[in-house]
Amino acid sequence: MAYTILKNGSVVQTIPPYKVSSGMDVVIQDDLIVEVGKNLSSKYQTAIVYDMSGKLILPGMVCSHHHYYSGLSRGMLVNSGPQTDFIQILKEWWWRVDRALDEEALYYSSLICSIDAIAAGTTTCIDHHASPSFIEGSLETIAKGMREVGLRGATCYEVTNRNGGLDEVKKGVKENIAFAKSVDKERNSGKKPLVEAMIGGHAPFTICNDGLELMKQAVDETHRGIHLHVAEDKYDVTHSHHMYHQDIIDRLDSFGLLSDSSLLVHGLYLNDHEIEKMNERGVFLAHNPRSNMNNGVGYFSKLQDVNKLLLGTDGCGGNMFEEIKLAFFKHKDNGGSWWPSDFVEVLSRGNSLLEKYFGEQFGIIAPGYKADITVVDYHSPTPFVDDNIATHIVWGMSSNAVESVMVEGKMVMHKREFNLDLEMIYAKAAESAKKVWKKVDTLSAH
Repeated sequence: MAYTILKNGSVVQTIPPYKVSSGMDVVIQDDLIVEVGKNLSSKYQTAIVYDMSGKLILPGMVCSHHHYYSGLSRGMLVNSGPQTDFIQILKEWWWRVDRALDEEALYYSSLICSIDAIAAGTTTCIDHHASPSFIEGSLETIAKGMREVGLRGATCYEVTNRNGGLDEVKKGVKENIAFAKSVDKERNSGKKPLVEAMIGGHAPFTICNDGLELMKQAVDETHRGIHLHVAEDKYDVTHSHHMYHQDIIDRLDSFGLLSDSSLLVHGLYLNDHEIEKMNERGVFLAHNPRSNMNNGVGYFSKLQDVNKLLLGTDGCGGNMFEEIKLAFFKHKDNGGSWWPSDFVEVLSRGNSLLEKYFGEQFGIIAPGYKADITVVDYHSPTPFVDDNIATHIVWGMSSNAVESVMVEGKMVMHKREFNLDLEMIYAKAAESAKKVWKKVDTLSAH
């Protein structure tokens, strides 16, 4: 049996009750933690040992909502029209970008997003994908990039009728089902999948009722939950009332799409009734503060009312140290009463979503839990104790302190080194990005 030991580090628990234990050895067998304690290495003579003296050993972080299709958009130089409201931003920017993606661009986007996430200490990304010009096979392409880097993930295709009507809807649903079945096949063969599937949808204002019905059929067929934007902007709410005479959550619920495996995103303009129903159904909701600020859509003032609140980036990278800082500071700026410990709990709750999909235990450095681990070389100028762990995470730690990352028991980054040709990957990604940008300039907003 193969063992790995993270020796003599300080084990930090980031799910309440927060706790730090110094001088600990973490013993990993294959993909699971099997023992945590002092001076354990003598029991495992053949183990691979990593000296973690002076380092913090934390559970890996989860980005609970990402957009891998945005990976090649950084610094994008394209011509665009006016962007004075959210719909114009979508039409002039993101909907042109996703239409420009092909298989090559998506593959390098997946590699780049996965590498950047690992380098920031994020071990899992929950992706929400769109590439209308390349639907069939797109999810396997994303999963390929994740697997090659060693990142855990989940992905889905954004079902929508915004470009091609019901035909586009059917293609998106078909891709979601095909990928979910490929994951099932992998699991049935005795393997443990590194990348899981969900049933994606863009947002209710771009999904007709026939589309929601087809999504429900996909949910029933694959036994997965939905991953869907809701109420990111007031337009989504107004559209639902105008076209369907229902609140967004009631409309989704009428199709049986809300369950404890469902992941909704944003929710800025959900009303009290909708949040109550969402909580009753056990739905997860991902908060994305950087994206909300970037798109100027407002602040999610009701986030404290959501029982299963998670933290995502909505495509603004995979750096959860940055995201949690912005989440906390924007909340305080808006007059909120939560403290760092509340936001660390929200970030760590992403592991509950993983447990729903992977069927194993995540998020604690303890026997029986998955060996998804982030090692941080953090030098604190003040005491680092149980009662202030969350404050140190929000105020002190950053991705610059991430030294090593383990996923599924494998060291995918050690001392900030990957077993990948990063220079080649980034060079090819830049070449692909130029092609995407050039194509974007040929596409009109519609």
